[in-house]
Amino acid sequence: MKNDSSSKPKVISLFSGCGGLDLGFHRQGYDMVWANDFNEWAAATYRRNLGNAMVCKNIEKINPYKDKSIPSCDLILGGFPCQDFSMIWKRPGLNGERGNLYKSLLKFVDAKKPLAFIAENVKGLLSANNSEAIAKIISDCEKIAPGYLIKPKLYNFADYGVPQFRERVLIVGIRVDTGFDFQHPTPTHGPKADRPYVTAGESLKGVENAKFNNEKMNIASKTVKMLRLIPEGGNYTNIPVDSPYYVKGMISHVYRRIVRNEPSKTIIAAGGGGTWGYHYPDPRPLTNRERARLQSFPDSFEFLGSNAEVRRQIGNAVPPQGVSELAKALMPLFTGDYEEIDMRARYQENKNIPVKERVEYDLEMLAGVV
Repeated sequence: MKNDSSSKPKVISLFSGCGGLDLGFHRQGYDMVWANDFNEWAAATYRRNLGNAMVCKNIEKINPYKDKSIPSCDLILGGFPCQDFSMIWKRPGLNGERGNLYKSLLKFVDAKKPLAFIAENVKGLLSANNSEAIAKIISDCEKIAPGYLIKPKLYNFADYGVPQFRERVLIVGIRVDTGFDFQHPTPTHGPKADRPYVTAGESLKGVENAKFNNEKMNIASKTVKMLRLIPEGGNYTNIPVDSPYYVKGMISHVYRRIVRNEPSKTIIAAGGGGTWGYHYPDPRPLTNRERARLQSFPDSFEFLGSNAEVRRQIGNAVPPQGVSELAKALMPLFTGDYEEIDMRARYQENKNIPVKERVEYDLEMLAGVV
């Protein structure tokens, strides 16, 4: 199938945050025509960097079937809230207050019938509710007419050029009547590819010259002394038990310092003392710009709000570089430059097999739908 149209694919973005996922697609030639988030500071950051498509409003109060201000689109993106699926929290999953917000995304898909959609969430989604959550979400996705073939995959964004080990589930739905045989992109970096990982040390070179969000955070003298007891790549467990600065009963990212010759550990959005992410060799927290560099944001991307608010935006974001290959892999669907296959037959075959039997899952990866 070949279409010589040069128009950019039109994208609706939901739960957009500051726009990391959108920036990744925008860089590959996609046009953001409508976006939504309820956080005013994240919305302001989005507008500053990605334009005026942003509508700051509670998505549960938006009716995509009746609201005529919402344009048609080719693709819908949605990083629905992850707290109820995160391994850091209590993980109520679908039973949590925010666990069912994915249904708001599916309403938009049902109303707009895009050629494809992408839903993003944390790795904890795979095991939430004894793996019933991922099965329920996929099942609900498949019920949308005219039918979407669902292809989930667990990504580690370090495998795609991000200087950070960050695992996220990306659920891709392709409308069956397109005949587009989508395949998730193979890694571009690391042991499965020809290029080495991008390291934290590489990504932070020259960061002191960045113009925006580069203020150093206040740090107590006690914390400085604690950090001097922690080696490169270490955390609070490296503080000797007989030290006056010894702490216990915490999780691994507390007082964790970066390793310069490998990607950083996952940048998180919020938390109390000790969770900010720490430099090495300097005994201090990372600046927000350093955190943004580890998330693959360009220095020109300016975050708005307080230090704590900017930290939240950065930690909640999808690394733009991490979805670059995915955006490329989807582009033929919108240009028409592909050979059609019989997607309907494959879709019907899947419908005859229980979802849980089709979803192959282990602690390392979600292989996809058979």
